[in-house]
Amino acid sequence: MRRFFVPPDSLCQDMVVLSGETLHHLAVVLRLVPGDEILLLDGSGTFCHCRIATLGKGDGRAEVVRRWQEEETALPIHLLQGLPKSDKLELVLQKGTELGIGLFSPLHTERSIPRLTASREDQRRQRWQKIIREAARQCQRSRLPALMPVRSLKDGLEQCDEELRLMLWEEESRPLADVLPATPPRNTAILVGPEGGFSPAEAAAARRAGFLPVRVGPRIMRSETAGFAVAAILQYLYGDLG
Repeated sequence: MRRFFVPPDSLCQDMVVLSGETLHHLAVVLRLVPGDEILLLDGSGTFCHCRIATLGKGDGRAEVVRRWQEEETALPIHLLQGLPKSDKLELVLQKGTELGIGLFSPLHTERSIPRLTASREDQRRQRWQKIIREAARQCQRSRLPALMPVRSLKDGLEQCDEELRLMLWEEESRPLADVLPATPPRNTAILVGPEGGFSPAEAAAARRAGFLPVRVGPRIMRSETAGFAVAAILQYLYGDLG
């Protein structure tokens, strides 16, 4: 059954008003008709099995047939990603969503090349959220990952409180297998630098914030790849990929 994320307050009633991108996709792209059934999700675990009552280009409504709650089975992972070049963060958000990452924190670091103005960041943020929403819909997640505003590395480290904190750093690091606990952690943070990695001062700040510098195998991965690799390993060992 086709599923769509909608604003949480729209699911409070038994008759759901369809609008925006969801309405356009149902009426124009999919060309559904009254009587067709869909799943509407609020992004926080609420599911509504709905039957379309009316549907047009400018208006649509769906009646709730059944409502229930689902919890995610993935290990809670917070990815703190140094802003990479160009549109590479879009790939990070899309594939990270598929791998069960629950929180994304884009970070300005010393070696980050993109420096977004406030207006530019707002436009990019809207696009980033759309990418997350579409990826979550496609891979059938019950919850939408959260996206933090772009922050400095210092602010990101200060607001990080996950139990297991890993920094991907090729210098003075230990193999990932050496630091992973036998007991599944409650939650995990993965810190990844941009192209060029972290400066020694940044790595020292991350260590003071409780991050363990680790490496994954003998090859140095790209900024947009490293987080995926570790997230997949963690979900296999502690989450729902095993």
